[in-house]
Amino acid sequence: MSFEEIWLAYRANVKAFLHSRVSDADEVDDLLQAVMIKIYEKHHTLRSKSSVKAWLFQTANNTIIDHYRKSNKARLAEASGPFFLDSNSEEMLDLENCVAPFIQALPAESAMLLTDIDINGRSQKEYAAELGISYSTLKSRVQKARSDLRKLFEECCHFSLDARGNILSYEKKKGKCSNC
Repeated sequence: MSFEEIWLAYRANVKAFLHSRVSDADEVDDLLQAVMIKIYEKHHTLRSKSSVKAWLFQTANNTIIDHYRKSNKARLAEASGPFFLDSNSEEMLDLENCVAPFIQALPAESAMLLTDIDINGRSQKEYAAELGISYSTLKSRVQKARSDLRKLFEECCHFSLDARGNILSYEKKKGKCSNC
């Protein structure tokens, strides 16, 4: 398939996908352009027409992840999404100060995974290779650790979320929060 065929067939779907993950329309346009450039540079490496869609959306997803890493928007686990709280607000600072104690309350392996990957920004692929396990196994472990971390937060606080699961505000549950 040529680049033009790929782009004409999937451009609208990729843009909708980007909009589902990024709220700022200008950022979506920038990301769409970045995806287009990546597709243009690498489309010749495709071996099968049947893998075009999966490859394209994986490229779009990786572009979003790179965007959040570069702009430091994804500080916490992906599972809870970006915060809408003002980053300078007292509420946001309270939550940020709770992350380390909650991570330390997890089992040692989970705490180490989240600290290295989400806090220190280590690559999951490199980390999996260092541990001598498959990348997919490590991804599953990280997802489980993030889920466990989220449960700890939910045991401590009641969160008000928007339709996408982003935190709008929170309130500590009385007598429930011992980690922070």
